[in-house]
Amino acid sequence: MNQIINMIIRQVTRQLINRGVRAGFSQAGKMAERRKQPVDAMHAEQPQMSKEERRANRQARQAARQAKQSMKTMRRVSRF
Repeated sequence: MNQIINMIIRQVTRQLINRGVRAGFSQAGKMAERRKQPVDAMHAEQPQMSKEERRANRQARQAARQAKQSMKTMRRVSRF
């Protein structure tokens, strides 16, 4: 019984880690794209953001924060 529970916990943990890693890489890709643009072009293109864009940016930040937190947790767990 204990082995089954451990197996399920490992699978769930692995899925969470994979989601966090994917979110982190996609966020890093977005940051790299943003850095490629000149600063003036960035400000000229986005004088005002729509609610959808703000919501998308907020979700991206939350996903990155969650990925970072997942990575910290996995480092702690994998130490033992």
